[in-house]
This record gives sequence, structure tokens and C-alpha cells, in this order.
Amino acid sequence: MKTRTHRLPVALRGYDRGQVDDLLGRIRSTLGATSKPTGPAIRRLLAAGGGTAPGGDTAAEGGTAVERITADDVRAARFDIVLRGYEPRAVDELLQECIRELQAAAPIGLRPGRGRVHPGWLIGWIQNARFTGARMRTGYDVRDVDAFLERVITGLRGTAPPVTARDVREIVFRTVRFGPGYDEAEVDAFLVQLAGALERR
Repeated sequence: MKTRTHRLPVALRGYDRGQVDDLLGRIRSTLGATSKPTGPAIRRLLAAGGGTAPGGDTAAEGGTAVERITADDVRAARFDIVLRGYEPRAVDELLQECIRELQAAAPIGLRPGRGRVHPGWLIGWIQNARFTGARMRTGYDVRDVDAFLERVITGLRGTAPPVTARDVREIVFRTVRFGPGYDEAEVDAFLVQLAGALERR
């Protein structure tokens, strides 16, 4: 029998509870095996869960191998709307925190102790980065963030002056509330990884 690992409010019409539970189980296994969670909701999610595997490409969920999940997988997740499902806003807020934790967990090419980072790999990693929209909250101006990351890429290609780790740490983006903006915490976490990667080129 599946054990619920969280407490989410139930609404008259909401997200299918089984689908949400399955996704959160995968998130719990991945985060428990790969990172030290910082958000209170994530800590509660992990504390309520079962064992996790310390390594490899799968994590243990209740004795069963569960495929690791990425931030992009969570962003792409969709749930059926059913009677007596989980309240959508509460689920969305929890998943936003999960995305930030997954994004902050360094990919294998950037983990501490690894050797030098190849520019080609780094360019591909930057190009594949995806950030959640800020919606009604204040966020970083999409144009500023995209333009800066393009500067980093052109510098790595040698067609423009290189962007340094110090440049990344000191960059300041304009914030917007009603225009297109990226989630600030996700961008900040990504820039921390990027600065570390540029130092290891």
C-alpha cells in the first residue's frame, strides 16, 4: 500500500491525488539521494518518506527503484482534475519549491570534486536551462537574464570577451512584476552553479 508523504488540502475539484502522490514520491527519492534540502516544505516531504538510495541513476522508494526526476520533468507534469482532489494552488506552490531544490542540485558535470568543465558541455547546459515564470510575483526581467546568458555563451565560444565567475556573481537584473519575469530563486541558484563552473574551466 502506498503511504502518503505529505499533507495537502483537498478541494471539491482538484488535482488527482494518486498522480500527485506518484510525482512527489519520485521527487522525494531524488532529493533525498542527491541534495540537502533547504525549504521547510521539502524537509517535511523528505522526513515523511521512506528510504532513499545514496547513488546511481535510481532512488529507492519503499523498496522499489524509482527513476530520478529533474526540474524539467516537474515543470512538464500535468494532473487530471477530479472530485475531491488536492487543492491546485497548494500543489503548485509545493512543486515550485521542489523545482528550486532540483535546480539547485548540481548536475553531474558540475559536482564538487570533478575535473575541468569543457566549454562545449557548459554551452549546452546553459542553453538547456529553463526557469519558471514569476507569474504574479516579482521576477527577473526575462530579457536581461536571456541576454546575459547569451553573453556567457558567446564568451565561451570565443566570439566575444569572456564572462568571468566574478561577472556572474555581481550581475544585477532588473525586476518586473507585470511583465515577463523569471523566478528569482531559480535564476539565483543557477548562477551559483554557473559561477562555480566558470572557475573550473
